[in-house]
Amino acid sequence: MEAESEPYVRLATMRQLHQAVADLNTARSLADTLQTVADGIVTGLGYELGCVNLVRPDGDLVIAAFAGNAAAEALITGRVGSRASWERRLSMGEAWDQLRFIPHTEGWVLLDDDVPQWHTEGPEPRFEDEWHPLDRLYAPMYASGGGRDLLGVISVDRPRNGRRPGAWGREALQMYASQAAIAISNARLRANMQRALVRLEREQQALRASEESFRQAFEYAPSGMAIAEMGGDQHGRLLRTNDALCRLLGRPASVLRRYSFADLVHPEDIGTLLRTSAEGGRAELRLSRRDGTYLWVSLRNSVVADTADGPRFLLTHVEDIEERKRHELNLAHRASHDALTGLPNSAELKSRIGARLCERPDSPAATAIEALDAAYGDVESSLTHSYQADGYEGEAMPAGGLYDQHVHALAPDAEHDDGTKGLAVLFCDLDGFKSINDRFGHHTGDAVLIEVARRLSTCVRDGDTVARLGGDEFVVLADGLGAADAADLAVRLRNAIIPPIRVDGRAVRVGASFGIGWAECGMSVEEVLRSADQRMYVEKRSRSKVHRRAG
Repeated sequence: MEAESEPYVRLATMRQLHQAVADLNTARSLADTLQTVADGIVTGLGYELGCVNLVRPDGDLVIAAFAGNAAAEALITGRVGSRASWERRLSMGEAWDQLRFIPHTEGWVLLDDDVPQWHTEGPEPRFEDEWHPLDRLYAPMYASGGGRDLLGVISVDRPRNGRRPGAWGREALQMYASQAAIAISNARLRANMQRALVRLEREQQALRASEESFRQAFEYAPSGMAIAEMGGDQHGRLLRTNDALCRLLGRPASVLRRYSFADLVHPEDIGTLLRTSAEGGRAELRLSRRDGTYLWVSLRNSVVADTADGPRFLLTHVEDIEERKRHELNLAHRASHDALTGLPNSAELKSRIGARLCERPDSPAATAIEALDAAYGDVESSLTHSYQADGYEGEAMPAGGLYDQHVHALAPDAEHDDGTKGLAVLFCDLDGFKSINDRFGHHTGDAVLIEVARRLSTCVRDGDTVARLGGDEFVVLADGLGAADAADLAVRLRNAIIPPIRVDGRAVRVGASFGIGWAECGMSVEEVLRSADQRMYVEKRSRSKVHRRAG
């Protein structure tokens, strides 16, 4: 049960992490951003304490935000640790990629340095990977732009499960630290730009100096920036871009001035761009690069005026989020697919079956349409006539008619071929697999499962699903089949499985028993799988009796 629930736990944790990262973009000020970072460590990553140590202009680090313990927050927030002490900590212990873990066996030497610290009390560890109260885990934050300028350090204490984070937990913390660094840099940049805009509005006598300040903030921003026209025939056309945006998209500024973001956005994301408001609008979408590839970016809009009463322009901040999107897709794939074979797992299989089923096959809308069909013979023409008679003459009826009809999943008749095509659910159980595991070990067993998964996948059509339930059980979903089609498919799949499989120079064989069920509206997902599973066992018992009589 623990192994089966792991994908759900990972998926739930990924959603919490995604929400914590999304919250970083909602903070309005630097102080709000820092506190949001600390809160996300506790609510999104599952640590009992989270601390944000920010680098000051003099190089030392100040505790800028704390979460998880109100008493500790009041005592240590605002206290400073020297840069030398922090550099010592970041060079000790174990390097977990960019993270730094200092176990309690080494960390005792840090008890008397000048870095303010707080840790949760707890018993001595009983297991090798159990968290010790004096263990320390740090996630450095570096300024964006590819450099190694230290922006700050996130320190965490005691995961809620009481164990040192594994590979997935480390990856999540490192990704969160990267996004937190971007959010803090952006908050500082927004504050600088807002101050520049306030000066432009309130200090007309210092307009030229303010324009220079804005120019430097724009030109030397570590992330992409663009100014576009607002209104008129050239609405949205890029007037000015900084070097960071030119590098991001692989195009010189002279070329970018020919385009608007609407010309560069991925066709699937054009709707997202059009729905993004000019004032404070945010969007995540893909922009095209010069080499024809697309890059995931985060757009943030604001409106600026050339003078107090002059024309207004759209200022867009463009941040590269390709790595985060890749991590999200990877995490989502791992949560929905089997780690050994790469096939969809049980959760994903049930989701795909459930997407085809409704609670009742005979819905009121379907019954009404059938009645109209019987009365008028041509439902679509009747509805179209009524639609135009209501004042829409000359207009086409909306796609799909006036009802968004669900295409019900029906089960073909196994005895009489009435032409019905349905969603076949083929439950496959390998015969003789346990003896291979017992004789040759799990390495050989795993190799057999991987090869069986490959053979099943090559025998189905594009759009069909081959999933692994667990152990030596597989399920194939194939839509649009009749009863005879499903039986033929089961034979082809069985014939594909039974040829010898070579593992480490040894040939092994497995057989397969198939049970054919049908996904039908009105059934639950569990009922669909149970029906196919029962038919598989009936076939297996039947084949066993035949073998015994033959013997």
